Amino acid sequence: MSSARVLVAAPSALLVLALAGCSPLWSCTDTTAKRGEAGVEVRIEDAAGQRLGATAEVLDWRLEPHPQVPAEGDRVHFRYRFTGTDETSGPAVEACAVDEERVVLGCRTVYSSQAFGPDGPLTGDDWLAVEQPERVAGVLLIPNDQSYHGRSCAQDVKDGGGPHPPAPAEVGERL
Repeated sequence: MSSARVLVAAPSALLVLALAGCSPLWSCTDTTAKRGEAGVEVRIEDAAGQRLGATAEVLDWRLEPHPQVPAEGDRVHFRYRFTGTDETSGPAVEACAVDEERVVLGCRTVYSSQAFGPDGPLTGDDWLAVEQPERVAGVLLIPNDQSYHGRSCAQDVKDGGGPHPPAPAEVGERL
């Protein structure tokens, strides 16, 4: 192939790749939201830090054996409620058992769409297994919405990127 044909073909090939979304010049940026202040009652925020108009609240908690595995000893049984959202596609937040210094002992994500208990719509209960249940001083909620985790740039350079919720809290972290 002559060099003149290569010079003509190269820009055409780049144009085809760019139009197909495969451009080597494609820009993709991931951002991770800053973790919001944990509390017993929180105003839920999206990955951009904007409040959603919904709240989540820990109603109460206690240590007791889980009825399906009582031999495993005490677990943290807690009740929670969402407000300002619907019952089918609402937000999710992390619930964490903490000690007196707000050090995380265990967490799990609770979803408003799964909150349907005897206390009414958007109210539910769940369990946290922790290594040392006697250290539990409370259950706190982290206000960042965990209901949607979009693809990262590493997973999909063309359609990925954008804001993402913070990573889940880990045992030993202070909230």
